[in-house]
Amino acid sequence: MTKFKVGIVQMSCTENVEANQQKAFDRIREAAEKGANVICLQELFGSLYFCNVEDPANFELAEPIPGPTTEKLAELAREHKVVIIASLFEKRTKGVYHNTTAVLDADGSYLGKYRKMHIPDDPGYYEKYYFTPGDSTEAVLDSSGYRVFRTRYGTFGVLICWDQWYPEAARITSLMGAEVLFYPTAIGWDMEETDPVINQEQHDAWETIQRSHAVANGVYVVSVNRVGEENGQRFWGGSFVANPHGRLLYKAPHDQELVHVEEIDLDNISYYRRTWPYLRDRRIDSYAPILKRFID
Repeated sequence: MTKFKVGIVQMSCTENVEANQQKAFDRIREAAEKGANVICLQELFGSLYFCNVEDPANFELAEPIPGPTTEKLAELAREHKVVIIASLFEKRTKGVYHNTTAVLDADGSYLGKYRKMHIPDDPGYYEKYYFTPGDSTEAVLDSSGYRVFRTRYGTFGVLICWDQWYPEAARITSLMGAEVLFYPTAIGWDMEETDPVINQEQHDAWETIQRSHAVANGVYVVSVNRVGEENGQRFWGGSFVANPHGRLLYKAPHDQELVHVEEIDLDNISYYRRTWPYLRDRRIDSYAPILKRFID
């Protein structure tokens, strides 16, 4: 199978974790009924985006992976024969927590998890207080922390929100065999910023950098963001699917909850990589300086 359908779930959240989860589970069912084979949820879909403050009480939101939520997701994946990509707050052990995405295959089996590598620390996004950067997990031979998941419908890479600004992360994951890069995301506008030019510029940069990963690597990109107002942020939605040349196949509105299903064809990757052979012409012998923080 080279063609399959991707479902995006773009939704708002409240303080009620159980209600958020139930909404997400209902949206997964809706996407499956619309024909989705692979369904991606937004970053930290089970709660408000709590990283706007440094509050130790928020660690109570974390859970082990695999754990209770992945068990429920596995049941849904098995029932509807869909791959589910779900972002969760992981408690690895006492004092070590991660921003983590779990992947369940279409038979309900747990394929593994990716732990967010790039952790921001900015006003409204104090993630370094909560999250340890990702590393190798579950006896993966590659020690970089980047992962690909070989599912019933294709080989997928998962990167999370702040990871999306780093071409190195997209490149490495693509070189590992990813055919689609999924980006569960929580990003929006500061509600105190009233300059429409600045707001538009920020959103355009977010979309452009991710579409550029599709172009540079010849892969599909699926970015799933949340909507709604939370603690001074207006999350801008705008979830999208881009083809391997960066063309938008679908883009969601900024202010609506929705479930959208988009068909993609993995055969197109060969066409674009033959026509635009960026991987062929990489000068890997010249890239050693990329390992430096800065070249003085």
